[in-house]
This record gives sequence, structure tokens and C-alpha cells, in this order.
Amino acid sequence: MLSGTPPSIKRLIEELKRLPGIGDRNAERLAFHVLGAPAERAEALARALVMMKKTVRDCRRCYNLTEEDLCGICRDPNRTEGILCIVQTARDLLAIEGTGQYKGRYHVLKGVLSPMRGIGPEDLTVQALLARIGEEGIKEVILATNLNVEGEATASYLLAALKPLGVKVSRIARGIPIGGSLEHADAVTLGLAIDGRKEL
Repeated sequence: MLSGTPPSIKRLIEELKRLPGIGDRNAERLAFHVLGAPAERAEALARALVMMKKTVRDCRRCYNLTEEDLCGICRDPNRTEGILCIVQTARDLLAIEGTGQYKGRYHVLKGVLSPMRGIGPEDLTVQALLARIGEEGIKEVILATNLNVEGEATASYLLAALKPLGVKVSRIARGIPIGGSLEHADAVTLGLAIDGRKEL
């Protein structure tokens, strides 16, 4: 950046660069976009950021994001009782909700097991999950952690912890995405697709 750039613009660019996926060029573009916008738009953005940080918290039941004691999903009487979908983050919950295919309830782990980073079961919401199984009469748990090493390790840990409780435990399907071609799929993905085949 040029040395003649005002300090306030430099400061904004530096803060924007801290956001995931925002590099130098994108940070500069965003900063100059905000600078060129009407003052009301910049103030509205600043107010929205401050308000979000002040009001958003974890749902006391499922650890989804909410501004109330319980999130909208936990308060919804039309959700299917007795089934929990376990996700790593609230963003994962939103992704599943976006499909419109799942009508049960959720539990957000707030991360995954990662011994390399010092993250164990006590750092996640595992104990709250296990307590919910009995308290809410949960019959089925769907493990929807990411399909990577840490996600698989977390799913394996949860399977071992949940099985003695007598609940049905399933795992989200893995395989070839819609529109994907077999020739471009890796061997692991192809193997999972074969293993997870369904009778027609």
C-alpha cells in the first residue's frame, strides 16, 4: 500500500485482512467501497457488527446461535422430536437447514477433536449432548461432522460414547457429488460411494 494512504484506511484494511478468505487486494477493495459509500451505509454496517457481537449467544439447549434463551429451531413445535443431527458449527447447521430435507433438532459441538491443537472432548459440548439423550428421549443421532480426519475422529469418538446409551447412530452419506464425474473423483471418495450404495 502506498505510504500516503491515510492511517484510518490502513487500519480498516488491516482489520479486514483478519477475516477468513480476505487477502490484501480484497481488503483494499472493501475498504475503498465502504469509503465511497454514503456515510449512513458505513454507520449501518458498524452498528450491525456491534449489535451482533452484543446480542448473539449460544442456545442453552443445542448451542446454535440465538439472541434469546433458546434458538428458533429449539422453540419450533413442528420439529421432529427424538432425532438429533450433530454438527461441528452453527454454519454447518445452516448448510443442512438450507437443504430443506431435515426436520429434526440439532446439537452443535462447537468444534472437533484435534489432539494436535489440544482440543479434547471437554473442549466441545459432548457432555451436554450426552445429557440431552436421556433428558429428551432421543432415539436417533445423525453424525454430520466433516468428512476429514478430525471430523471422522470426532464421529468415531461420539459413536463409542453414544452406543451404550441405546440410541440409533447414523452417519451422513459420502460419495460422488451431483454433477461430479467418476474420472475426477479420488480413490477414497469412490470407495465410500461404493460402500454407501443403496438398493434401487
